[in-house]
Amino acid sequence: MNSFNPELILMESVVDNLNIHTPAALYEVFEPKEARRIVQKLEFHYTPKHASWLNQVEIELSVLSRQCLERRILNIQTLSSEIATWEKQRNLQRTSVYWHFQTTDARRKTERLYPTV
Repeated sequence: MNSFNPELILMESVVDNLNIHTPAALYEVFEPKEARRIVQKLEFHYTPKHASWLNQVEIELSVLSRQCLERRILNIQTLSSEIATWEKQRNLQRTSVYWHFQTTDARRKTERLYPTV
């Protein structure tokens, strides 16, 4: 984190509830002192467990990665320009994510979470 921005005070991270998206996971990768230093600079924001919007974001970021970022980009200015161009084209095409998950699927999968009325 500090190699990208040495003056970084806090980094906010929006993550799903996957078990690896926790501060504890850092202790499995880094020495305790380094893991603690990183944890102190991170603020985790967890999405709801059944957040389909997060899946849509992941799909869109995957498309961005495949269509625009699968090559070496030398600097942040070029990266910003490439992403802006990709985004403009994507919006002009009115591309959307076709979401297969239906209300009936949601009710079936979350049935145990809600009382029967």
